Amino acid sequence: MTDSAADPKSRGPRKRLHYGEGREALLNAAVRVVARGGLRKLTYRAVAEEAGVTHGLVVHHFGSRDALIEEALAHTIRTSLSTSSLEPGTGKVADFSTGLSEMVTADPDTQAFQYELLLESRRRPELLPQIRELYDQYFDAAQRELSRMLPDGADRALTRLVFAALDGLVLHQLVLGEPEVTDAALEELRSLLRLLDADGDDPRP
Repeated sequence: MTDSAADPKSRGPRKRLHYGEGREALLNAAVRVVARGGLRKLTYRAVAEEAGVTHGLVVHHFGSRDALIEEALAHTIRTSLSTSSLEPGTGKVADFSTGLSEMVTADPDTQAFQYELLLESRRRPELLPQIRELYDQYFDAAQRELSRMLPDGADRALTRLVFAALDGLVLHQLVLGEPEVTDAALEELRSLLRLLDADGDDPRP
């Protein structure tokens, strides 16, 4: 993860970024690097070149490669939660995960990054605790929204089942495209939720 200051590639004009802007740019750059080349390609130099800054700025913001990985994963989950409508907060079945296919189409690198880390955790078990902890944010958001929709609430098993369906659709679209398939499958999922007496005031059957 170390870079040589004498490397000609590290020289030349760099962007001057404010603290918050620089941190965000580096997280997004890390996501793109991993999405393209896997976790093994994640170096200070690769992230710095992707963001157009010096590698010293990466060290300044994150201190270690592990810290960069952890914060980039948290960043991707926050991004996904805000764009997928996993928890719109309305308690309406029709609103559940309405932005899922658009999220994958607009920002596939974010999803690819997460799947890369999931697979890497099989080879590096030390990654698994932070992945479990951060993915719990997905499960918690899904459970809260399902509990708003379902008269009897949603237990952890049902939450995992629904989220597994969403996660599979994201992976399918990431690899094969076909956002229309994602949308059609999502509507079927919403129909199943309605069978559980969810969203009882929804006029549709």
